[in-house]
Amino acid sequence: MADVLHVELVAADRLVWSGEASMIIARTSEGDVGILPNHAPMLSLMVDGVVDVTTSSNETWIAAVDAGFLSVADNRVSILAEHALMSHDIDLEKAKADLERAHKAREDDGEQAAALQAAWAEARIRAVEEAH
Repeated sequence: MADVLHVELVAADRLVWSGEASMIIARTSEGDVGILPNHAPMLSLMVDGVVDVTTSSNETWIAAVDAGFLSVADNRVSILAEHALMSHDIDLEKAKADLERAHKAREDDGEQAAALQAAWAEARIRAVEEAH
């Protein structure tokens, strides 16, 4: 049997997804990273974006994550984020409304919090779009 990755995608309040994968693509502060079995150990900061998981049975699972950490060691991948949602659990209309509200708040007073809300909304929208 070929080597596989043992993956856990964890939000602050729960385990979002766990299973075996043949490939993971995630966005880090250094850019997008692809992880295959036997990847060198690494620890990276993640930024708001999408995590793309190709399972060992060749299914694709897409999740939106905000800032967090990505750890790879001994074919184990841990993705730890404050918020994480699988694409099929995302309310696209709510994410679009949140994005519009965040952009308006940024225009009105340039809030840093609004920028973070916009980034999280954009990640959720991208996750749903990439899953379809």
